[in-house]
Amino acid sequence: MNLDKWKSQIARGTLEYCILLMLEKKTRYGYEILQELDRYPMLASTESTVYPLLRRLQKENCLQSVWQDSAEGLPPRKYYSLTGQGREYLKAMNEEWQSLLSAIEKLKGA
Repeated sequence: MNLDKWKSQIARGTLEYCILLMLEKKTRYGYEILQELDRYPMLASTESTVYPLLRRLQKENCLQSVWQDSAEGLPPRKYYSLTGQGREYLKAMNEEWQSLLSAIEKLKGA
């Protein structure tokens, strides 16, 4: 048995969902998303994982982005937010997530 491999698979499978959940609450820039994920050891990710995912979600019209100036002397930051299509996708993901949790709870109680 390899618990670390299983945990890694869970994290990879839920990363997209977690990012959309974060962006539902507020607009964020890429590094801010990474920092928030790092608060949860099982979700900690690298730039090489998160930024391609953000680009793909934007290409699929689930996210939109805008460049904003940072504090003086710092480069501008690219802020991401959900589009209407992204909100619909997240809503569907929420429903599937609840179904999954319900099934797992039933199995645990069986």
